[in-house]
Amino acid sequence: MPRMSKKRKLEWVFFLDHRNRITYNALCRKCIHGCKQSFRAVVVKCPRYESKRARRKDHNII
Repeated sequence: MPRMSKKRKLEWVFFLDHRNRITYNALCRKCIHGCKQSFRAVVVKCPRYESKRARRKDHNII
């Protein structure tokens, strides 16, 4: 596996873990969208994520 250049490390420093590997937030790991957040960030709200429990069940209302 090739090592990261100094310039690339500086760009990705917020995403690098202790082994210098790019690591995303647990909520964003399996997400298909490109708006991934760092493992260091606390996700307050993701515009593309909606949990099944948080969905409103208004489809039964006439």
